[in-house]
Amino acid sequence: MLFFKALSRIFGAISGFFTGIANNIFVFSWDFSLFLLNLVSFKRKVGEVTLKGNAGYGGKWPEYIPPKETDSRSACPALNAMANHGIIPRDGRNIPYKGLSAAIRKTYNFAPTFCYFVPKYMADLLTRDHNRDTINLHDISVHNGIEHDASLTRHDVYFQPDQSKPALDLIEDLLAAATGPNNTLTPHDLSVISTRRRREARANNSSFTLSTFHKLFGSSNSSTLLTIFGGRVNDIEVLLKEERIPDGWESRVRDPFGLTFAKFNSTVFRVELGIDGSSGLGGDYGHPTDGKAYGRSNQNSHDEKMKEISE
Repeated sequence: MLFFKALSRIFGAISGFFTGIANNIFVFSWDFSLFLLNLVSFKRKVGEVTLKGNAGYGGKWPEYIPPKETDSRSACPALNAMANHGIIPRDGRNIPYKGLSAAIRKTYNFAPTFCYFVPKYMADLLTRDHNRDTINLHDISVHNGIEHDASLTRHDVYFQPDQSKPALDLIEDLLAAATGPNNTLTPHDLSVISTRRRREARANNSSFTLSTFHKLFGSSNSSTLLTIFGGRVNDIEVLLKEERIPDGWESRVRDPFGLTFAKFNSTVFRVELGIDGSSGLGGDYGHPTDGKAYGRSNQNSHDEKMKEISE
């Protein structure tokens, strides 16, 4: 009996592995098709990027209400902003993965491939069914899942277990790094600030980890500031500090099929490859933690470490 159970699990694991490969091939083939369609299609007009009937059409976003203590929030400012505006449930709880995908697409004009792949990754990480299950925003903050050390907007979980809290000092450093025209961030700016942030995190956090995957994920997160937000510091400041969508704002991506991985990755690699020395690709390695372990690790010296940061 035990033999057959073991055999069943082995076949299940093998089946899941090949299903995952097939799914990724499908998603990235679809993505490249959308990339090509964007090349030969007219861009959406300025002022009409958010489509009629969607929240934010004409730059009129639903009322912003800051979260209550009981609301669920994440390490992702863009998702938190959607909850603060009621685009997804304001309490940040019991959000269907498929509904989250659709809301991200309509709000920020990411391609449907991107909006499928990232929530699907979240679901797989938490061993949930993307088609049937729901997520609370704080679930996204599982350490070394999507949340990672050396974030540009959050102190490491070693210092701050609650990753829903913006680190205003880090955000100020990020905004002050802008050297582009009309007060905008550039890929080089993000490379410079990421280099410094990774070095500081490695030096000060005795539990620091940052795998190659999470380095790329970190550069992906920061690259949305260049693509979706056009690098505009005034808009980015509102998003990162208040987790609010600015009045009159619309995505700077005007492609009719949204921002694809094929286009986005050129910015991501430009940022990541510009990061200096050992802070760049390769280096420290970390594993995604079990969702149940979220918030339990490395909490012994948080108060002491946070005092050091404030000083």
